[in-house]
Amino acid sequence: MVEKKIDKEEVWKFKEYVCRAKCFDIRAGSRVAILNRSDAYSNDIYENHRVVLSADHKELVSIVDLSNDLVRPGEVGLFIELFEELGVREGDPVKVMHTSRPASIDYIKKKMDGHELSHLQIDTVMEELMQNRLSEGELASFITSLYIRGMTDSEVVGLTQSIVKSGEILALGKKPIADKHCIGGVAGNRTTMIIVPIVAAAGVYMPKTSSRSITSAAGTADTMEVLAPVALDVSEMKEIVLKCNACIAWGGAMKLAAADDKLIRIRNPLSLDPKGVMLASILAKKKAVGAQYAVIDIPVGRGAKIADPHEANRLAHDFINIGKQLGITIEVLTTDGSDPIGNGIGPALECRDVLSVLAGGGPADLRDKSCQLAGILMELCGRCKKGDGQALAADILTSGKAMAKMRQIIELQGGNPNVTPESISIGGHKHRVIAEKTGRVSFVDNKMLSKIARAAGAPVDKGAGIYLHCEQGDKVKEGDVLFEIFAESESKLDFAIKALEGWNPIELQKFVLSTMK
Repeated sequence: MVEKKIDKEEVWKFKEYVCRAKCFDIRAGSRVAILNRSDAYSNDIYENHRVVLSADHKELVSIVDLSNDLVRPGEVGLFIELFEELGVREGDPVKVMHTSRPASIDYIKKKMDGHELSHLQIDTVMEELMQNRLSEGELASFITSLYIRGMTDSEVVGLTQSIVKSGEILALGKKPIADKHCIGGVAGNRTTMIIVPIVAAAGVYMPKTSSRSITSAAGTADTMEVLAPVALDVSEMKEIVLKCNACIAWGGAMKLAAADDKLIRIRNPLSLDPKGVMLASILAKKKAVGAQYAVIDIPVGRGAKIADPHEANRLAHDFINIGKQLGITIEVLTTDGSDPIGNGIGPALECRDVLSVLAGGGPADLRDKSCQLAGILMELCGRCKKGDGQALAADILTSGKAMAKMRQIIELQGGNPNVTPESISIGGHKHRVIAEKTGRVSFVDNKMLSKIARAAGAPVDKGAGIYLHCEQGDKVKEGDVLFEIFAESESKLDFAIKALEGWNPIELQKFVLSTMK
């Protein structure tokens, strides 16, 4: 890591002293230094102040915590983040220096007062975020102000560009480059792993970065990891994409749009997701890989993240408008989010669905939605005429070209290219959930099924999850299997069964016979 040097003019040289490093083998999640309380007070340093730590020609800004128990006079306590970046060991000398008040504090207050921030001011906030010059309280205030006051289009564009500048950029030197994103909320919706090989087989570059699960039974990175390693760095990603047009990697292993990870760590505990920050977060990752074209999937319906079609349309307009200002041509597809996609919910079970679709079979809803989204991308990239994309995607799928491309991607990422659906192991402990009456499936609860799959061990246990035997609109008879729960241990299966008690993830309506007069 190349550390940005601190401007010497902003360091108060008359306020400095030297301590010996005391290293704690604990991650704090941010740069925090522990100073002895007596030492700190005598040097006019207090809790949550910022100091510059200097050692071996490296300088880092850190937030201060104080203790008389953890560190003695003359010591500075360093968590893993700090002693690794400074390159110091136990007992090494570390200089502690005052530093000036971050300019970002004034800009955060400006936003709290309801004023618009300039691109330069947003840049400053992101730079000081990356330098760890802002406390968690100050960052929480920033996110809260964006949530309450909202963001103009100009602010969203500025935040997106600042997030992109905060990390590495993938420069392929090739065109066209496409990307795809789903705002989530639908169980089993593993379209990315089908779209990427289809589009790549058509000659379009698709360096896909994906996330791991936060609350669902699996993210795309969790599912792809069943087939191949996903923790690639930017140089590895570039090498693979130049060889086969695509890859499916875990974005968290890279330094693309690095500020976004820090913003997410602040947003999640607050349960705040300002729309402008969400837009910037998504589009920064597209911009960082050089995407010129993107398709956005917005599932809508009962149980999805967005239930109101009007809200979905407004969000679609924002994606298209902000994308245009960033130089990305975007098309948005609002899809049915009231029902899971595919049969498997959980990494290995979803992986089986994906490979089955690539082999020419698999769940029809997963196949059709993947072809629809892949078709839009190929139309945007000029690989076919408007309206012909879905048919072209289906042809690439049925011809075996998509499967061949996927096997190439798997091999280049270090996996077994000869994998089959049957060769993917799933949990050996199983429980069947039976229909207690005859009727029609009126609702399948995405959130509840994901919770049960997680209770069974997904996504950490790759073979854990749920396999659905019905979908919305199906007729079922009393005694039919609605779904099966899989776990890798008996104790986790028992936990999932107990979690199921009192929940009704699949609603049935009784048949009603009427007589026409």
